[in-house]
Amino acid sequence: MSLSSAPADSPVDQVILPTVHDLGGGFEVRRALPSRLRRMVGPFIFLDQFGPTLFGPGQVEDIRPHPHIGLSTLTYLFEGEIVHRDSAGHFETIRSGEVNWMTAGSGIVHSERFPEPMHARGGRLSGLQIWVALPRSEEDRAPGFTHHDAPSLPVTEGDGAKLTLVAGAGFGLTSPVPVYSDLMQADLVVVPGARFKIPAEHAERGLYVISGTVEVEGQTGAFEPGRLVVFKPGAEIVISAPHGAHLAVIGGEPFPEKRHVFWNFVSSSRDRIEAAKADWRARRFPEIVGETEFIPLPPDPPGVVLKD
Repeated sequence: MSLSSAPADSPVDQVILPTVHDLGGGFEVRRALPSRLRRMVGPFIFLDQFGPTLFGPGQVEDIRPHPHIGLSTLTYLFEGEIVHRDSAGHFETIRSGEVNWMTAGSGIVHSERFPEPMHARGGRLSGLQIWVALPRSEEDRAPGFTHHDAPSLPVTEGDGAKLTLVAGAGFGLTSPVPVYSDLMQADLVVVPGARFKIPAEHAERGLYVISGTVEVEGQTGAFEPGRLVVFKPGAEIVISAPHGAHLAVIGGEPFPEKRHVFWNFVSSSRDRIEAAKADWRARRFPEIVGETEFIPLPPDPPGVVLKD
């Protein structure tokens, strides 16, 4: 199904086709949020799928230190390993099925690097990186980081579907990831021919197709990989996957205030973003011990006037 708005009687509100960015060496990133059709689903303001990519020896490139404010980042891997370091002193290697949850709050700097064996021999990498905007009252909270291995994440399984609750609460489960607003993010695998119901327990809900194809009862056609399907509030959602599918489910309560985004900064205030830009230019953010590289602040897009 192509990028479109759905019919009035459909349980589907929007279908978003991500933009695709080739970062070199065949490493592709598909960005579903924000898009020109929709900026957020609940508190979710950024959704990237990266890979799957097979890197050869010497092909992987580390992501140098860069800053964030006003959000939490969620990294969930399907394949590969990434080494996280941040200015609050955290150091962690994330592997398949594990979660890194970093809350930037008032400001944090982190790098994402690859283990030396992967630099030397290459390897496979795929997963999701998601940004969750913080409530206005939490935007300047102290930075923090938690890591959660695969066995710590709650799972429900039956009738041909397996759901892992990555963050938040939903489907009768609660994740150990420390969230700050009403949200849910789940990893869902559906076998061929199985049906699965997504309850209307969150005001806004969406389904991102990682692999396979998905059908939604009441909506004609099928949704292919790389589609973000946003559902109408309160609609009864029953999905099926004729040939099986791997899916990411998101949902939550939207904020009453608009969120502004510039580069890696998210805030309800344009002034706060301008202050963060000035702080990064002047190198006033905290540093990661032992790291001296950094990613420079990008220029403002042409014609942009930053004001509320």
